[in-house]
Amino acid sequence: MIHNTFKNGPEGWCSYDYHASMVDQGTNVFILTTCERKGGANDSGYVWSNNTRWSADTPERPLSILPLIFYRHWVNADPIDVRDAEMSVYLRGDQLNLDGGQCLFWVLAHGTRWHMNSRPLTVAEGSWAGAPNRITLKNKEALWHMSWSGDPEKPAPLDTVLGRAHSYGFSFVGFTAEVTGRLSM
Repeated sequence: MIHNTFKNGPEGWCSYDYHASMVDQGTNVFILTTCERKGGANDSGYVWSNNTRWSADTPERPLSILPLIFYRHWVNADPIDVRDAEMSVYLRGDQLNLDGGQCLFWVLAHGTRWHMNSRPLTVAEGSWAGAPNRITLKNKEALWHMSWSGDPEKPAPLDTVLGRAHSYGFSFVGFTAEVTGRLSM
């Protein structure tokens, strides 16, 4: 089980700035989230990021923004099997303008990213929701969308990605203009 409390910091959670990565000649640029020790759901700790720290990842289809991203190796953790795992998360937006988009959970392994597009997540505006988003990460490709693969000719199947996930997080997809505002978890 993974349980983020954010009592001692952001626990490795970052945002991905694709544009800065291209300016830096292809070096991935991740910006650490800001951690608040109190004020989250049930007065817990939480992390946040905003549109100054993320940009659209243009190789993704559909175009995606990765405002909250976690790589397990950043904290010396091995890949994890998340097939049929239960996920529970509070998400809060503050002046978050999704511009027609949705927030989704995604998982990455073997150079392939899958978004769970069958279960858009609720982002409460201006306050924490009374209950968290709860989803089961079902191992059924019909519930997911493969948005990117480093090898488009041989993308990793969902079962492989869920079975050895080394990165996961939350995305914005379906927007008509760059998403602005703050996202907290």
